Amino acid sequence: MGKEMTSSRAQSQTLRTALFPASTALTQATFLMGGVAFLAVLAQIAIPVPGSPVPVTGQTLGVFLIATTYGARLAGLTFATYLLAAIAGAPIFAASATLPSHGLARITSATGGYLIGMLVATIVIGYLAEKKADRKFRTSFPMLILGSVVIFTFGLTWLKLSLTLSWTDTISIGLIPFIFGEALKITITATSLPIIWKKISRKLSE
Repeated sequence: MGKEMTSSRAQSQTLRTALFPASTALTQATFLMGGVAFLAVLAQIAIPVPGSPVPVTGQTLGVFLIATTYGARLAGLTFATYLLAAIAGAPIFAASATLPSHGLARITSATGGYLIGMLVATIVIGYLAEKKADRKFRTSFPMLILGSVVIFTFGLTWLKLSLTLSWTDTISIGLIPFIFGEALKITITATSLPIIWKKISRKLSE
């Protein structure tokens, strides 16, 4: 029984638990609030895309990093808290020319699907990271590509329905301008994670 519990904990180990194995309510709250602040900062890196209501932001990079570092439960709670804080009035959404950087209107707007997609992707990536998908190059890339697919599936569907666009127009303004940036974020994160884990494993085995 004891061996099974130890094996289960090792199987679901994340970067956070590897580096900070002692977990209390205070440390969890600290990581959660730190994650919210991190997402808020990356959201402010927003570059408008001509002809598209969707800006290029650093939020998806934040999703990748928080999900793989925290795991599904804490990462999901962190992103949900980020959304709730913004809905409650904290100006932490990406800047918009037509909408405020807070409030429920951003969730229900044409770009709200991307935010919901990020919440779901955070949980999906976090779960896969707990299963060690972030420790090998051959699994870290598919893991993050899947997360990106989740984000854009929600985002594009919401965008299409909100603006009554054809799929061609939806993809033109909601996906194509972001392919290069997403590929870059995925490449940086997916190549960095196995290297980080290799160094951690060496340190823990000393």
